[in-house]
Amino acid sequence: MSDESGGQAPGATAPAPDPAAPGAPRAFATPVRSEAYKASGAAASAKQTEGVPPTAPGAPAATAQASGRTAAQPGPAPAPVTRRGFLSTLGVAWTSFAAACAAGAVATNRFMFPNVLFEPPQTFKAGFPSEFLTGMVDTRFKESYGVFIVREETGEIYALKAVCTHLGCTPNWLEAENKIKCPCHGSGFYRTGINYEGPAPRPLERYRIVLADDGQILIDKTRSFAYEKGEWSTPESLLRTA
Repeated sequence: MSDESGGQAPGATAPAPDPAAPGAPRAFATPVRSEAYKASGAAASAKQTEGVPPTAPGAPAATAQASGRTAAQPGPAPAPVTRRGFLSTLGVAWTSFAAACAAGAVATNRFMFPNVLFEPPQTFKAGFPSEFLTGMVDTRFKESYGVFIVREETGEIYALKAVCTHLGCTPNWLEAENKIKCPCHGSGFYRTGINYEGPAPRPLERYRIVLADDGQILIDKTRSFAYEKGEWSTPESLLRTA
């Protein structure tokens, strides 16, 4: 109750200000979530937690992802090693070790005995002069010593080197054609060794030929005589018989 002067009595409640009145303070409304918004939030939370197994009281938190993936399961335990399996493995190991040792021993022995090229003797006896026919080319020593032995009508005997002077092929004696023919590039030589056809640039060479102490023909391949050098006139390039 107020007095006549217009003042407010003690203990009376002040009336609420009229928001439409000029100069009154503006009140701000507090936003309030609607019931539908709250319901949608609860549904989303329930969907996120769907499929996650409940956790027992006191158990640690699950490590699985919300997508439903489960933790990797441990693989099966390895089978125990049996006595038979152990002995088999040991046998294979010892066999491999023994094979390696044997290979090393073979290699060591091979190193102690290096490669050696065994060639026929450079000096050999071809027999007695009477064993060679006049006007013929003897090919008995071509394969083993690489030599043609020729006896002329004059009685002279000489030993031709069976190596073509073109590229080093081994020529053949063709009795029907009475010539020495190279099968590689067609070089042809007379019975005397003189070249006359094909690419051979010079005649065949002669080997040293002498009589041994026992009267046999001795051929020395360590010394040869070339026609183009004038060495066929050397006494030891041919053997003169009576």
